[in-house]
Amino acid sequence: MTISWVEGGSTHIARWQSEAKVTAPKRVLVVDDSINADTAYRLACEGSAMLWRGDFQNARQLLQAMARRCEQKKVSKKNKLANAPEDLKSSFNLHRVAQAQRARILGMLLIEVGDSYQISLKRAPDFKDAFIEAYGEFSSPFVTSLRELQGLIGAHEWRKKGVRIEALGANIHPHYGVFSPIRGEYLKLIADTSLPSTELAFDIGTGTGVIASILAKRGVKRVIATDQDSRAITCAEENIARLGLQNKVTITKTDMFPEGQAPLIVCNPPWLPAKPSSPIEYAIYDPDSRMLIAFLNGLKEKLTPEGEGWLIMSNFAEALGLRKQDELLSLIHRAGLRVEEKLDIKPTHQKIMDAEDKLHQARKAEVTSLWRLKIT
Repeated sequence: MTISWVEGGSTHIARWQSEAKVTAPKRVLVVDDSINADTAYRLACEGSAMLWRGDFQNARQLLQAMARRCEQKKVSKKNKLANAPEDLKSSFNLHRVAQAQRARILGMLLIEVGDSYQISLKRAPDFKDAFIEAYGEFSSPFVTSLRELQGLIGAHEWRKKGVRIEALGANIHPHYGVFSPIRGEYLKLIADTSLPSTELAFDIGTGTGVIASILAKRGVKRVIATDQDSRAITCAEENIARLGLQNKVTITKTDMFPEGQAPLIVCNPPWLPAKPSSPIEYAIYDPDSRMLIAFLNGLKEKLTPEGEGWLIMSNFAEALGLRKQDELLSLIHRAGLRVEEKLDIKPTHQKIMDAEDKLHQARKAEVTSLWRLKIT
């Protein structure tokens, strides 16, 4: 996919880079430090992208100013709807629409990246290492949104410092495009629940490899962790090696289950049955509960006779009205499984403290559970 613009009387064409698979904007204006935030916000709302030719740090400030205008518009709409009937499902859908609209507007400020990942703007930092981590070795110049570039830089910093995992007593280092294990309560459930066996375990959809690492640290002799995403495979392999667990954990690229059976199979699928808007959101949104259903339906064949499937799920979808209260139990029973035990823990993330959040009622009611499942 390419993007084109007119500059200096000539038409220029470059490769378009979008991790979220956003279509290249059709109208591109060349702008610099002379543009003000109100004009930039208006142009973005109208569908005009702006290729930045000014000071790089000024572009960052402009993007922040545009973001404030998005928030002001959001607050204005919120006041108009203050007396509307409370409907969490509708609030969630409106929240996602607002997020998508905000992403579209803020994605209209563009940066050109030249040979060897160089940005030819005044006061532009050297982002080469972050680009290589995300995209691999340089292939050709491209244009991307400043918002995506900031996400890439943020991921680079997270990868360097890592995320502290108390259940491991160590850090996990998420890669760009791989969901970070910042919700510690579900990891505590995995760390504390009695193991049915220490011989073998499967970790389905391993991501950063954090669950496989916890199982290995707890004494499971062999863990086979799977994922279908190449970035996740690389990320998990690096984390396992950093922790010195490569003799216990094998990372396999496959969709769902590896070959054979195991006495313990663990899965933390996406919790919300909705359509993701970008690749990384597949860690949060599971369209039509496809991964959840595939995991449950596969357990009967993949578990040893006395084995256990550990399903890690939040009830946030039920609290939002995205999934019926008894739907998960029905899926479990239809898969030929029974619930041996359900272990619950309350989340502790900061969002549950925000009473201004339109989804606060659902977040306050949220419980994360480890379902111990056996074959009937």
